[in-house]
Amino acid sequence: MKPTPKKSPEQMTATPADLRFMRLALREARKGLGRTSPNPCVGAVVVQGDTVISRGYHKKAGTPHAEIHALHKAGEQARGATIYITLEPCNHTGRTPPCSHAVAAAGIKRVVVGMEDPNPLVRGSGSRYLQEQGVEVVSGVLEEECREVNLPFIKHITSGLPFVVMKAGISLDGKISYQQGQPGWMTGESSSRKVHGLRNSLDAILVGRETIVIDNPSLTTRLPGKHGRDPVRVILDSRLQLSLESKIFHLDSPAPTILFCSQSADEEKKARLRAMENVLVHTVECDQDGGLDLAAVLADLGKMGICSLLVEGGASVHGSFLKKGLVDRVFLFMAPLFAGSSGTPLVSGFPVEDRAQALSLKNVLYRRCGNDLLVQGDLFEPFS
Repeated sequence: MKPTPKKSPEQMTATPADLRFMRLALREARKGLGRTSPNPCVGAVVVQGDTVISRGYHKKAGTPHAEIHALHKAGEQARGATIYITLEPCNHTGRTPPCSHAVAAAGIKRVVVGMEDPNPLVRGSGSRYLQEQGVEVVSGVLEEECREVNLPFIKHITSGLPFVVMKAGISLDGKISYQQGQPGWMTGESSSRKVHGLRNSLDAILVGRETIVIDNPSLTTRLPGKHGRDPVRVILDSRLQLSLESKIFHLDSPAPTILFCSQSADEEKKARLRAMENVLVHTVECDQDGGLDLAAVLADLGKMGICSLLVEGGASVHGSFLKKGLVDRVFLFMAPLFAGSSGTPLVSGFPVEDRAQALSLKNVLYRRCGNDLLVQGDLFEPFS
């Protein structure tokens, strides 16, 4: 007699309890934001009946995955339990052994998965292995929320490129400063905290040379209580004209500063920069407009394992990224003031003839940040 074929994970039905416990697993996953690249952010929760036995999340690439942390804490109580995991367990040996095998060996009876792993080395094989071991698998529970947490990982694992977020603080009349060539501050403290939260959760931050010259920023994360991690600092400086006295070269920060320049940049300046602590210099070709090839910059960052990039400007950098279709998500913090006609516009070098050619945001969200308004949206549909 032939055995009854098992249902595929997609055919199983999630219960209200599944939704509740997957939300707890998502809360765990978010603890790893900005810290796991090139790996995904994953959370796991082990449950017996209606009782949470243990929780875990992936903390850093090369260290145990979320399931392993949760199973280790659960011990023998994992036998016969349900484990909720935001991402399908891996089924291959990388820097760590396959988690699907560990889940089955722990005696887990039921696995509830948020989303299938887009990694070609996994992509359904973890769930299939568990089913072959007699484990019930439910997949696609709170899938959209689980995908949102890992949009940078999804883009990086499928394209090799980082997920690009464009951010700016602007006035009601679309300016990022009050006088061109001068520093200016538009938004309030609530927006500032949100921006530093973004820096804390994304891998790298990118600005052009002019932003360094005008603002001399540190590009670090400053959250209350001195919590948070600094993103990798990426500077576009085609001819390496920045002063070696700029603040970014003299920071007490574990994050490196990476300068991208053209092949014609001065070799002596390259050598002096490379001799500085925690400073890297990368050379890329120029594009047909005479600026650095931004697609090549993103490809280099992707090869370094950078999965997410916050582009903070200035105007010409924003314009170039938009013109070349390289922005995935936008965060615009709008202050309730007019900066006047002498200010720097949000975007330069990106002409649009009419509404039909304008770039429009999708999945738009509006949020209050103190007296400011945050406009968030995607320029492209998130990756499948």
